[in-house]
Amino acid sequence: MATADGPTYPRVGAGLGESLSLHDGTEKLNSSAVNRILMEFLVYFGRAIFVLYPVYLTGYLGLSVSWVLLCMAMATWWKKNRQRKDARIGTAIDFVNNETRVVNQELQSALQMATWVHFPDVEKVDWVNKVLQQAWPFFGMYMEKLLKENIQPAIRLSSPALKMFTFTKVHFGHIPLRITGMKAYTDEVDHREVVLDLNICYDGDVDIDAEVKPPITAGVKGLQLKGMIRVILEPLIGQAPLVGGVTFFFIRRPTLQINWTGMTNLLDSPAFSSLSEETIMDIIASLMVLPNRMCVPLIDQVKVDEMRFPLPRGVVRVHLLEARDLLAKDTFMMGLVKGKSDPYATLRVGNRHFKSKIVKENLHPKWNEVYEFVVHEAPGQELEMEVYDEDTDKDDLLGTFNLDLGEVKRDIEMDQWFPLEGVQNGEVHLRLQWFSLKTDPSLLMKSANGLACAMLAVYLDNASNLPKDHSEIAEHQKHGKPLKEARLTKKKTAGPDSFVEFSVDKDVQKSKVAFASKDPVWEQGFTFFVHNVQTQQLLVQVKVNEKKTELGVLRLPLSRLLTTSDMTLDQRFQLERSGVNSQIKLKATLRILSIEKPPPKIILKPPPEDKQQGPQTNQGGNAPASTPSANTSSSPAISSNTGLAAWGDNQNGSDETWQSPSSLSHMRRVIRNHQGSFGEIQLSVRYATLRNKLIVMVNSCRNIFRFSENGTDSYVRLYFLPDQTWIHRKRTHVKKRTVDPVFNHKFEFDVSLQEAQTRKLDVAVKNGKMFHSRDRKDIGMVMVDLSQLDIVKGVTEWYELTLPGLKKLI
Repeated sequence: MATADGPTYPRVGAGLGESLSLHDGTEKLNSSAVNRILMEFLVYFGRAIFVLYPVYLTGYLGLSVSWVLLCMAMATWWKKNRQRKDARIGTAIDFVNNETRVVNQELQSALQMATWVHFPDVEKVDWVNKVLQQAWPFFGMYMEKLLKENIQPAIRLSSPALKMFTFTKVHFGHIPLRITGMKAYTDEVDHREVVLDLNICYDGDVDIDAEVKPPITAGVKGLQLKGMIRVILEPLIGQAPLVGGVTFFFIRRPTLQINWTGMTNLLDSPAFSSLSEETIMDIIASLMVLPNRMCVPLIDQVKVDEMRFPLPRGVVRVHLLEARDLLAKDTFMMGLVKGKSDPYATLRVGNRHFKSKIVKENLHPKWNEVYEFVVHEAPGQELEMEVYDEDTDKDDLLGTFNLDLGEVKRDIEMDQWFPLEGVQNGEVHLRLQWFSLKTDPSLLMKSANGLACAMLAVYLDNASNLPKDHSEIAEHQKHGKPLKEARLTKKKTAGPDSFVEFSVDKDVQKSKVAFASKDPVWEQGFTFFVHNVQTQQLLVQVKVNEKKTELGVLRLPLSRLLTTSDMTLDQRFQLERSGVNSQIKLKATLRILSIEKPPPKIILKPPPEDKQQGPQTNQGGNAPASTPSANTSSSPAISSNTGLAAWGDNQNGSDETWQSPSSLSHMRRVIRNHQGSFGEIQLSVRYATLRNKLIVMVNSCRNIFRFSENGTDSYVRLYFLPDQTWIHRKRTHVKKRTVDPVFNHKFEFDVSLQEAQTRKLDVAVKNGKMFHSRDRKDIGMVMVDLSQLDIVKGVTEWYELTLPGLKKLI
């Protein structure tokens, strides 16, 4: 669903390069901007003459068109050769400047290093892998029994063409499943449960052969599976076996590669491999990818429906507002003229997927669309976003972005720019809201702009005494009771292949198919967004798989749930237009969407500010700074009367302007006199006991000091005190034109645990390009005392940056 489009801004010089920056719909034209436009026009005109004049000259002289084609081929070859040469030189220079980062990336992709190497909160579990290796042969025996006794009969019933399907060989090889890392949640979850995230990797020598129908054979020889499984042990009880049940599932769809054999070897071809693997992934997703779960109850008192389909954690509303500085993927005239892009975005949470509208020829698109997602696990589930450039053949990727929805749950509301990953530049502006699920009818609000006001969760359990087809329903309606002969015949005939179709207005969802059963069992969960509780209803239709004829209907008004206990109905319902005793058992739960008040932000050294007016002159010569916020990308600014102008927002909504300082010395004095926070830096510190190394991860900064209208070119310098010489200096790469840089740079120090606990980290965020001066000035600094941290367990915290002369001891 989407809201109305916002106002679009005119662009100047479209197609001739970067357009002028516009603020509030007003253009900023000055002499430098006019000169730049004229130069771009002259370059564009010159390129056009350079390309078109030889064609005209060839026709004028009466030469063959072959000369034109030959020249074009030579020019294209020269350009491609030059691009390859520049790429090789650029790669070499990048490797020299960022040797450590490039080597780490290559090692990660080539060696598939374990997760615990890169993330300090993920633990190494070699002992579990040793247990799996020892138990793998017995796991193969269990899977062989499962495939032959359970899966094989189900495949035979699924289609008449597979009645002869038989597994002839089942061998899971000698290479066991490996767990590359495990993360345990303790603070973010209920005290009566244990939540574990297991990163699994399976590259096995599995060998499975099957006979579809003589002489047609099929098989699999080799399988690769990689993903993250969440294991939940709940509820914790005070008697053996201490845990009431085990639930496990994939939070996101895993990656899968299969090596087919036999007649299915055709599926290894490029035309069919992606199709076959995607089909199998859909089957896995229907069993083990959220919201679907695999459950193993360990005690009788545990309710299987609550384990298999617990109520979601909440609802996230995502406002896709706009993007900026996207890559230009469209080119013209063999790449001589750079164009723009036709961007659109895709958003996914679990199995719910949306695609935004396409904005034509715009590197700063505005979408202003709203999407809603049901969140089953937070932290854990992520908002997966990809931005593409639409093309006629294959869409080009403009960047990706992933956000753990646990952060939205913690902050309630987030409104900020997020950098796109995998590309040189590009940001997307999102506004996210977390809605809790309540049972108080007084919180029910009227739906606005087509957005949901409530959520309906339905757990489909089973049905009983379903008629075989529509003729049996007519026979029941005619005689009222089945005759004795009919009852005897009914025992001999197989039941229908049935599924259930749920619908709330236009939102239609279907269950899996239960084959050949008059008492089918589905055990599936579904969620729906509700916009009007008083008028909407849940329509349940039981249908035959192939004929799509109805075997029964149930209509449940949603207003009925408002008057029930806990807004829940859990019972058997009599089906209409069905058999005399045909019933369906389901559980319907209604929850009101309620947004809670965001937690108060902790402001470090809050400076005075005036929200109604721009920066005022301060008698002491120091200007107030804007309050730093974790949810915005704004940075502290300095009053214009000190020599460095702040962003000025007047009452008429005029342009924001930036004035450069009069001199470098004046800039230094302004920075020294600045009051308030200079931003924050997030560090992760952990000691790897097995490797005897101290690992320091420089994650990111936020709200750092702004040196120009485009932001700040910043990097992080680090000393492991008392080593403070240039040989021991560590530094990250430079992040350009941003006040919220993301580094994700890891440093390692060879030091014993006892010595590390007595030392300190001297961390400084520096301006990477300050008026082309060789003297790189500090933006802010912080001193971290490792003796005050639990480095064995690992710590990830935000630290406030202070003035260079006023280092803050943590």
